[in-house]
Amino acid sequence: MLPPSGLLLLDKPSGPTSHDVVAIVRRGTREKRVGHAGTLDPLATGLLVIFLGAATRLSEYLLHKDKRYLARVRFGQSTNTYDAAGVITATSEAAFAQRGTPTREQVEAALATFRGTIQQRPPPFSALKRGGQKAYELARRGEAVELKPRTVTFYSLALREWSPPECVLEAHCSAGTYLRSLAHDLGQALGCGAFLAALQRTAAGHFRLEDAISLDTLRTAFEAGDWQRYLLPPDAALPDWPALHLSEREARRVLHGVALPLSDAPGGWARAYNPAGEFIAVLRADPEAQVWRPDKVLAAPNR
Repeated sequence: MLPPSGLLLLDKPSGPTSHDVVAIVRRGTREKRVGHAGTLDPLATGLLVIFLGAATRLSEYLLHKDKRYLARVRFGQSTNTYDAAGVITATSEAAFAQRGTPTREQVEAALATFRGTIQQRPPPFSALKRGGQKAYELARRGEAVELKPRTVTFYSLALREWSPPECVLEAHCSAGTYLRSLAHDLGQALGCGAFLAALQRTAAGHFRLEDAISLDTLRTAFEAGDWQRYLLPPDAALPDWPALHLSEREARRVLHGVALPLSDAPGGWARAYNPAGEFIAVLRADPEAQVWRPDKVLAAPNR
């Protein structure tokens, strides 16, 4: 019997790290190859897409997809981590006494400057590396960490709830965007400071939080031995890619890493299936050579 391979959609609770969740799944499934498509901080909750078995090779395609979040921002204080887990580094009580909490109109006006493609500086407490070391390791030692800004995109950014000194933002953004940095930068723009009080990921690519199961539900399924009923097939990661149904000969060539000569090969990517309807590979089009080249082969060739 082949080892299980596919995706699990989990609603991560606040507390465990993404790595903790991977470890739980690894123990429960007894599968060593387990990964995820996009880290959630311990404080954050919401959708965490877990890849299992051979499907882990597909995680990179989802990793670069856009994400959606609900972010609760608290005004009036700044923290060293840019979220509620950090140490307060500044307060704005004096400023509040003079000007009061920012108004909804002021927040709305400030949000407009973040929509679209911007340069965002990642928080110093992040897993990004500087000089071969993770930034948060340097920051914990008290070293000053200033990471280079990078290009991110907010496709939409809306104020959904207003309950001063907090608000809830709904964000649709590109992969690699830090909502902690958004909260911090918004506070700086308003002159009062701010940090991320809570965060929930509601979507990753085409996957939605409402389709996810809780970690407790998965643990119960591990104990009952029926957890595989929650396992999505590997090709669920790539539903918007065209499907190529290959002949036996074509499938054998792909499994051995040989390109397929297709005269009408367009640009882009495709899912390859063998005559039995099994998803066997990811193909990348090479328009100049007019072929599909195997990019990821998920099944072992028959020798």
